[in-house]
Amino acid sequence: MYTKDGEQYFIVDAHIALWDARPENQLNIHGKQFIDCFYDYHRNLSPESELWTYEEYLYYGGERLMKDLFEDGYVDHAVFQPARLGAFYRTGFGQTEEAFALAQAHPDKLTYNHYFDPRFGEDGLRQLRRDAERFGLKGVKLYTAEWQGNSRGYKLDDPWTYRYLEACQELGIRNIHIHKGPTIRPLDRDAFDVADVDKVATDFTDLNFVVEHCGLPRLEDFCWIATQEPNVHAGLAVAIPFIHTRPRYFAQIIGELLYWLDEDRIQFSSDYALWTPRWLVERFVDFQIPEDMTEYAPLTVAQKKKILGLNAAKMYDIEVPEALRLPEVETQAVSVA
Repeated sequence: MYTKDGEQYFIVDAHIALWDARPENQLNIHGKQFIDCFYDYHRNLSPESELWTYEEYLYYGGERLMKDLFEDGYVDHAVFQPARLGAFYRTGFGQTEEAFALAQAHPDKLTYNHYFDPRFGEDGLRQLRRDAERFGLKGVKLYTAEWQGNSRGYKLDDPWTYRYLEACQELGIRNIHIHKGPTIRPLDRDAFDVADVDKVATDFTDLNFVVEHCGLPRLEDFCWIATQEPNVHAGLAVAIPFIHTRPRYFAQIIGELLYWLDEDRIQFSSDYALWTPRWLVERFVDFQIPEDMTEYAPLTVAQKKKILGLNAAKMYDIEVPEALRLPEVETQAVSVA
């Protein structure tokens, strides 16, 4: 929980990871390229006081994660969104067993999402069913640009992806998080295009499609899709650190999202460990759209509370203490004489 100026904020960090990118886990040069690109994002968008050394960035472990999020970072609950990247890392990039063990030890604080890759066909479908039972999945994280054999990506509207989404419906996996954001070396830019979100959102109206990184740098494309598809949501991972380096750019991003989607479909994400949540929460609570950017309305406290935690809490059925909830808006019928 974060408190500022008499207001209390329930914080849900909706996109975190526990990764291992140490040299002994790198399968090839691409594993180093990937983590080096991550570190460049961290180094270029973080305040100097929040920078990690490269060595600690390669692997930080569960103990530090718990401290950075829940002791120092104001976070009340966080959701693992792991990336497999089996073509680059021996045991995968996101550490399934370690992350799931943390979630089991701290179910009040952590939710574990897993992943699937439709290119594994029937074997992958059987694995998805086993994973859903083992992990009690409420959500999955998809990396459409991930490499598999000779393939350097897949589409959400591919026939096999539809089979997996149909299985998600059957298994009660309602929250589909998709990396649709900046290119990460060596992955291909076009494999992160947001266009395929439009079709699946139309065809699977009972699923929530959380577009992580809100489609950047394709924000306009994303907004035009999301305004037509009420089950499409925006994750602020990668977008929110611009609050430090380019605050007017962040004002444009959040202003556009609020215009097209409104505050009910936007989720705070630190993308830990690219960034730690403490400074992001503090900056966002203090942030206001510059007065000269008159096409955007000022941010309200209620909007900030929804974005920082209440939206994701609702999606994942996370209990919010009564004192931290927004008051229910009572609607009254108006009779016309």
